[in-house]
Amino acid sequence: MKTDVEIAQAAKMLPIEEVAAKLGLSESDLEHYGKYKAKLSSDLFDRLADRPDGKLVLVTAINPTPAGEGKTTVTVGLGQALQRLGKRAAIALREPSLGPVFGVKGGAAGGGYAQVLPMEDINLHFTGDMHAITAANNLLCAALDNHLQQGNALGIDPRQILLKRCMDMNDRALRNINIGLGGRFNGVPREDHFQITVASEVMAILCLASDRADLRARLEKMLVAFTGDNRPVYAKELGVCGAMTLLLKDAVNPNLVQTLENSPAFMHGGPFANIAHGCNSVRATKLALKLADITVTEAGFGSDLGAEKFLDIKCRAAGVAPSCVVIVATARALKYNGGAAKAGLAEENLEALQRGIVNLRAHIENMRRYGLPVIVALNKFATDTDAELALIQEDCLRLGAPAALTEVFAKGGEGGEALAKLVCEAIALPNSFCPLYPLTLSLEEKLNAIATKIYRADGVQFTPAARKSLERLERLGYGGLPVCVAKTQYSLSDDPAKLGCPEGFTITVRDIYVSAGAGFVVALTGDVMTMPGLPKEPAANRMDISDEGVITGLF
Repeated sequence: MKTDVEIAQAAKMLPIEEVAAKLGLSESDLEHYGKYKAKLSSDLFDRLADRPDGKLVLVTAINPTPAGEGKTTVTVGLGQALQRLGKRAAIALREPSLGPVFGVKGGAAGGGYAQVLPMEDINLHFTGDMHAITAANNLLCAALDNHLQQGNALGIDPRQILLKRCMDMNDRALRNINIGLGGRFNGVPREDHFQITVASEVMAILCLASDRADLRARLEKMLVAFTGDNRPVYAKELGVCGAMTLLLKDAVNPNLVQTLENSPAFMHGGPFANIAHGCNSVRATKLALKLADITVTEAGFGSDLGAEKFLDIKCRAAGVAPSCVVIVATARALKYNGGAAKAGLAEENLEALQRGIVNLRAHIENMRRYGLPVIVALNKFATDTDAELALIQEDCLRLGAPAALTEVFAKGGEGGEALAKLVCEAIALPNSFCPLYPLTLSLEEKLNAIATKIYRADGVQFTPAARKSLERLERLGYGGLPVCVAKTQYSLSDDPAKLGCPEGFTITVRDIYVSAGAGFVVALTGDVMTMPGLPKEPAANRMDISDEGVITGLF
């Protein structure tokens, strides 16, 4: 079978204005980035303000194997399938980060015959949004260190600087560094840190901002440091938020591209779900809802991560609600959750599958807690056996969760028609969507609600440092914010080795801080790092480009 990049290179793309026309848009609504990419103009939002929203479908997943289970591929294929059924549909996705593209996963724009195009551009520099976010974040960092150098009128304590530099690449060597060395003209020496761009607060802010004015207001609220007498210092006090907004003036507008079957795709923003809120931008989702009858969006990793954050953080911020949830499951991930070795996931193993299916049950129950209809997309791999697929489908039937065998990787939209029909039925049903917890709870109570109801933990415990930070955040008035938990994606617990549906554990919060501009509090658990590292054999080792410009290895 052809590789993803070979399939993408052989595809016939439509000029982006023809894709836009499917949504009722004209040439004047587009800001072109070549023939096949465009940003959507800011005035569209005002013009469409009174138009009713279409239906929103959220795609999430079970706890995955390290290779992922095809959630983006299913999202793309579902959008294509809805178009085949004659629906005015669009998908709304995150932009890939260069870190995982060159690290573990390779390309991150779907796969097989359910991809977003132009795949090479999307996986590389796209429209420059990631670089703009990186530059804005690092401008603020430079301004802070310059303030220290120029006399430190604000009295910032160099030991209490919260702001981190960022870059859109996996580089563990930059997690903890010393800066300002080499004499008095090279800055004030201090310990500093890097995180990956998609974990930065500037990324979260861009994805949650409703417009450019809201973007600037959120940037100004960023808590960047404390003074020697513990007074909070905000980004506004450093005087560069106007310049940061200038750097982000184009990045704040959603990007429009297309799928392999030329259906519209909004791609904008890219926060990770295991270390950030894991959802594409509010602006892209809301614009898609105005232009399409059905919008399909995804939230990163499993329902315990991206979906929980989508429903408890993004939906509150955006004032939107999904009409149904699709949970992507695979036989191989369920076997993995049942204890099968990674090397043996391609072999039939009904015993491991039976043990691991409790993970799917947990994710179905997770989403039903929000009062939403739940559908299972059983994403078929070539190595799956009929017996394995039948076992999963029978279990879904017992749980009362409609399930569709999904073959969009191999067949594109045609392979997703059964799923699309179930989605059309589900979005017509009434639902009683409600977030997991009220904002009136304390931060500790919110964390306990997530831990006990979604992770199935016995509760939450805090390290002494985290407890101290929690109390300070409450004193500063941040107790009314929602909580964003940074946690491993491989387990419902904070231990990646605890597979299936573990019991008898507690979640340990080792650090907690506020993203005041984004409007949530972040709790770090386990050994999750906000700057990932490269694996022993990075995906970058397999990538190349010929003298003729043909790209290989980007899949």
